Amino acid sequence: MSLTNRRRAWLAPLLIGALAGTTALAADVYDVETNHTYPSVETSHMGISVFRGKFNKTSGTITLDRAAKTGTVEIKIDTSSINFGHDKLDEELQGADWFNVAKFPTATYKGTIKFEGNEPDEVDGQLTLLGVTKPVKLDIEEFKCIPHPFYKKEVCGADAEAEIDRADFGMKKGVEWGGGKVKLRIQVEAVKKS
Repeated sequence: MSLTNRRRAWLAPLLIGALAGTTALAADVYDVETNHTYPSVETSHMGISVFRGKFNKTSGTITLDRAAKTGTVEIKIDTSSINFGHDKLDEELQGADWFNVAKFPTATYKGTIKFEGNEPDEVDGQLTLLGVTKPVKLDIEEFKCIPHPFYKKEVCGADAEAEIDRADFGMKKGVEWGGGKVKLRIQVEAVKKS
């Protein structure tokens, strides 16, 4: 066997092992399950009650690298799907003074997942709303993965929350009545890609 062939024979197992290790340690990718994911908002109504609503249409991708204890989140929210359970209010919220869905039909959130121990604990990210991008940190309150009995794939779910000031994004109507602070609560489920 020539020197060149001996080198190839010696390198082949190392390359195969390296590639196998890369595959084993690659991040898992999950598609957000639209039917079980509902970002919701809570805000004061003139300081006398709390309005609660949700967005009915959300999509996105989540990656988890459990070995490196990191991951990413990329979420798209259809702002026209706002639902406070009151048709007239929902129609008003879609207008130019609020979510302005004609001009900004999508809100996005992109961030990096940070772990505490072996589980995701928070997301440092950027929320884009009404064309304005600001940093928003999500605290992950609950996180769990299971083998889904119907999908026959791993499904992960989480509950996360944050607080923003909507005036920071240019949504200023009614802030003088104490409605500027908005609590975000995000219930998300995501299915592992094959």
